[in-house]
Amino acid sequence: MGLYNVTIPERMSLPETVGCSSRCLPRPQPRLLRAGRQPARPVVRTRVYTPTRAEEQTALRLEAQLAPANLLSEILAPVTADMQQMNTNLKNVVGNRHPMLMAAAEQIFGAGGKKLRPVIVFLVAHCTAQREGLTELTEKHRRLAEITEMIHTASLVHDDVLDECDIRRGKQTINSMYGTRVAVLAGDFLFAQSSWFLANLDNLEVIKLISQVIADFANGEISQAASLFDTDITLEQYLDKSFYKTASLIAASCRSAAVFSDSPVEVKEAMYAYGKHLGLAFQVVDDILDFTQTSEQLGKPQGQDLASGNLTAPVIFALRKSPELLDIISSEFVEEGSLQRALQLVNETGGIEEARLLARQQADLALSALECLPEGSSRRSLRLMVDYVLDRIY
Repeated sequence: MGLYNVTIPERMSLPETVGCSSRCLPRPQPRLLRAGRQPARPVVRTRVYTPTRAEEQTALRLEAQLAPANLLSEILAPVTADMQQMNTNLKNVVGNRHPMLMAAAEQIFGAGGKKLRPVIVFLVAHCTAQREGLTELTEKHRRLAEITEMIHTASLVHDDVLDECDIRRGKQTINSMYGTRVAVLAGDFLFAQSSWFLANLDNLEVIKLISQVIADFANGEISQAASLFDTDITLEQYLDKSFYKTASLIAASCRSAAVFSDSPVEVKEAMYAYGKHLGLAFQVVDDILDFTQTSEQLGKPQGQDLASGNLTAPVIFALRKSPELLDIISSEFVEEGSLQRALQLVNETGGIEEARLLARQQADLALSALECLPEGSSRRSLRLMVDYVLDRIY
């Protein structure tokens, strides 16, 4: 299996920000993008983990033992009670503060989402608490899970406004039901409330970690808007953007869970790495599905990202081999049937398969970060979470 040696945002390399060890590498100077674009955030070279043959098969063996329908229930088993309490608390937060938003809260938090981010927070919290000899989670662990879900949900509400989406998770979006004004205010309220909760955690390391995530969301959207139809986009730039949009929140919340367990620096760094690489694998898989699933499965037209000029991993790999694809994208699909031809070329040139290998690489890096945790049901669920992410493309 080939591995890609790429640069990935590594916020652990800022000791003054998150208190990491001096082993972290210094940041290089930021590269300059094409004229008219903002420079990308500096990144550092990430050492590529090369798994052994046994480690490469870890997730696949676990997956083989479980039917796909049972995989999620196995993951959730150690944290079912934690999640039930969190769901109640989230609805109360909005309803108690402003009754006008109660209906919106029911739609936002009851819209059928799996809430994987707080699940991951609780699993990391249980694992790191077990490692440090804690008998139960702290209230700060629980509040962190709520903050994580609120920030993620707020970003989705705003995304639906920007993209003018009417349906999410098979249900109407807030902006389609209550209008853009209520949707924007609901998203703003969730960001503000999560910031208030975050400040009251009274932990500067966690405050800095999670606060940066909100800026990363905007950075990711701006980076994406600035690179539409840019056939010169590199894999490193794509992963930067994916980190900002998806992996940043997961990485920061995983490290924060370890902080509240009083974990040593090396464990906090490992949990950050798990969240980062799991998040990157998740985004790569999502981008693959835009080419491999039907419009009915996606809930949107197939290839919509490509049609809008958002060039993702399968396209970036395919562009290396297909001058015809380069010409089609550069023309922004002006000719009839050009989008369908582009989708065909991405598949024929192996772009999808290479993207699968990239997702597998990131998944293996996530698995390797779990070695510092004690064995138990929560660690097993964190391994199965990697399977769950990859299962969608196999």
